[in-house]
Amino acid sequence: MPIKAVLFDIDGTLVDSNAFHIAAWQEAFATIGKHFDQRVIHDQIGKGTDMLVPALLPEIDKEAQEKLGEAHGEIFKARFLPRVQPFADARAILARVHADGRRVVLASSASKAELDHYVDLLDAGAIVSETTSADDVERTKPAPDIFATALEKVAPLAPEEVMVLGDTPYDIEAARKCRIAAIGVRSGGFADDALIEAGAVALYDDVAHLLRDYARSPLAR
Repeated sequence: MPIKAVLFDIDGTLVDSNAFHIAAWQEAFATIGKHFDQRVIHDQIGKGTDMLVPALLPEIDKEAQEKLGEAHGEIFKARFLPRVQPFADARAILARVHADGRRVVLASSASKAELDHYVDLLDAGAIVSETTSADDVERTKPAPDIFATALEKVAPLAPEEVMVLGDTPYDIEAARKCRIAAIGVRSGGFADDALIEAGAVALYDDVAHLLRDYARSPLAR
């Protein structure tokens, strides 16, 4: 069945922001006297606050989780968001998918404000047909909610007519729960084994690599 819509993750996939999120989380955790190695936090990147914080601090309550998430958001917005840059060919891959007549959807565990910032950064307002953020769902990745909501927005397309592109195992796991095939990119720093075990149907170094191989990729199906 031909692909009619592509759901793009943003952080680590279209924009080079994962290291900044790690630094912001380290600072947020430090506000309550908690300290985690960069790699420990990296391995949770791709999740929203509701999934990331309990994975590292299962003992704290929901109110404390939310406060940490707010601290992370404030730190990231003030210190790091202006420094985030798109990966090479990030806009070009969106434009290629759009030019092929497929719907371009941004589906991220980021906040709506961050997502809107990235749409502007990528100059993609005229390309993107739909967006889904953490603000639209109860649970972020690896729960299926973000992609399930995105799927509703491109209805009546079936999951077999949709493809996900993401950089973390959590993107791929969330897609699999929605019966959507997912391509993994290595630009987020996750090991091939983690992406493959999560169910990636193909791996590329980054979106520029995928664009070069577009005609032979699963996106061209």
